[in-house]
Amino acid sequence: MSNLSWLDAVKWDDKGLVTAIAQDKHSQRIMMVANVNRESLQLTADTGIAHYWSRSRNRLWKKGEESGHLQKVHEIRLDCDGDVVLLVIDQDGGIACHTGRESCFYRKLDDGDWQTVDPVLKDPASIYAQPHGH
Repeated sequence: MSNLSWLDAVKWDDKGLVTAIAQDKHSQRIMMVANVNRESLQLTADTGIAHYWSRSRNRLWKKGEESGHLQKVHEIRLDCDGDVVLLVIDQDGGIACHTGRESCFYRKLDDGDWQTVDPVLKDPASIYAQPHGH
């Protein structure tokens, strides 16, 4: 094996990011898609907790830092082209989406319109109103 870091096998875009997919270990459901950079992916590997790069906030983002819904990472996989990372996770609280749903993919195209097909499991106001330790 070469001395190159495992992070060097990842094909980072011009902003130093790649797409990361979070998939539930048990149900196999896609919970969310976000971006990671070198630092967040290294933190994910080191801590076993999913860390992402928030483009909107322009900072590292530990999933669940505000909601308490951490993602425990069981596996980190890299796709064949090296430009997508798959995080196989356990989702604390069973809620990955900021809308209070299990998955961010809660809308389905039906007859030319987006239909909401998954229920809100917990009111987002109650999720984000609670103080959480950091």
